[in-house]
Amino acid sequence: MTVPAGSQAVDRAAALLAIIVESGEPRTFTSLVDELGLAKSTTSRLLHALERNRLVRRDRAGLFRPGPLFAVYAAQHDTSQDLLDVAQATLDEIGERTGETVNLAVPRGEEVVQVAQVDASYLLGVTNWLDVSVPPHCSALGKIFYAYQAMSLPDELSVPPSGRSMSRRELEADLAETVRRGWALTWEEFEEGLVAVAAPVRTRDGSVVAAVSVSCPTTRITKADAARLGEQLTSETLAISRQLGYRSGKAKP
Repeated sequence: MTVPAGSQAVDRAAALLAIIVESGEPRTFTSLVDELGLAKSTTSRLLHALERNRLVRRDRAGLFRPGPLFAVYAAQHDTSQDLLDVAQATLDEIGERTGETVNLAVPRGEEVVQVAQVDASYLLGVTNWLDVSVPPHCSALGKIFYAYQAMSLPDELSVPPSGRSMSRRELEADLAETVRRGWALTWEEFEEGLVAVAAPVRTRDGSVVAAVSVSCPTTRITKADAARLGEQLTSETLAISRQLGYRSGKAKP
């Protein structure tokens, strides 16, 4: 089927806008020409059209950045809702497959902010983690953010309700293991009898912007089960990451 000229122009402009928005840094005109493989004249016309509509802007150095329309949108909307819109179907699938509690969280300064939960299918013992403040170092979600440098490690580690304190050296070793295998684990570190596994969600440049966890009691899981769950969860969060523009091999350490 032949694509109409107008549709082709829209597709090209959309591809150009996606590159600029998803890049981790401002883009030069030459880099945009090279990446899209379009003629310089065509790229120039598309950029002018995007500028006129406030979708891109040129800074003082002549580099292209996302335009002011994105700032307007960000000011008027909760961007965590956008992430949830992308992730919800996967969260539901994980919940249906495991039967356990599933949470989506994002880093905010020194805090882990829970933005969504899919409740376990078990009627008893379901905790609403959206209302619970958990020290990040004894949270599988927090370990993901620490391990992939989405949050900075605190100078001091608080003692969780379980009373099981962890030294900074022990935590750093745990975080290194998290990066090696691609998922985080907490085993009765926050609360006795509670296990959680988490995996990262990435954007186009490989940065970790969110994490998904599955939590359950020790009575329903073994450490071998947790390892299998971690591997499965990593594949499932990769599906979310791909919707955000991430491609394997671009992950930041």
